[in-house]
Amino acid sequence: MAEKNFFEPKQSLNIKGKLIDLTSPKVMGILNITPDSFYDNSRTKSIDEALIKAARFLNEGATFIDIGGYSSRPGAKDITTNEEIDRLVPVVESLVKAFPEAVISIDTFRAKVAQETISAGAHIINDIAAGDMDEQMFDTIAKLQVPYMMMHMQGTPQNMQQNPVYNNVLLEVIDYLAKKLPR
Repeated sequence: MAEKNFFEPKQSLNIKGKLIDLTSPKVMGILNITPDSFYDNSRTKSIDEALIKAARFLNEGATFIDIGGYSSRPGAKDITTNEEIDRLVPVVESLVKAFPEAVISIDTFRAKVAQETISAGAHIINDIAAGDMDEQMFDTIAKLQVPYMMMHMQGTPQNMQQNPVYNNVLLEVIDYLAKKLPR
C-alpha cells in the first residue's frame, strides 16, 4: 500500500536552478500538436498558432506550457516515435526562442522523445504511462535529471476503454503509483 508520505506535497520544483514555489496552485496551458486530440480547442496546427496560444497562456498566468505530440484520447491512432519527435521539437525550439523564461513540459511516454525534446529546450517530462510503455523511460529521466510527472492508465490509448476494471479505483491508482516510487 502507499507509504505514509505519499500525499505530502512537494514544496518546490527545480527547473535548471530556478525554484518554482509549489505551495500554491499553478496553471498549466496545454498545446496538443496533434490533429486528433480529445479536446478540439487544445489542438495546434502550426508553430505560429502554438506561439500565439503560448503567449496567451503565459499572459493569463500559466506557469507551465505542456506540449503533446501523441494523442492519448481513447482509440487514438498510434504514431511512430519519429513522427512524435517531428511534431514536438520544432515547437519546443520556437517556444524556447520566443519565451526563454517559459517552463515547458512534454507529454510523452517515450524515452527517445523525452531525450530529444529536453535537448531542444524542454524542462519537464509528463508521462501518461508512468514508464510502462517504454522500459527506457526511467533510465532516461535519471540521466536527464529533469522533473518527471507520472500518471496512471490501464492499457494504451488504443485499448484503455475496452475493459477498464477496478475494485477500488482510488486505492488501486495510489498503490500503482506508490510502487513506482524509488525506495
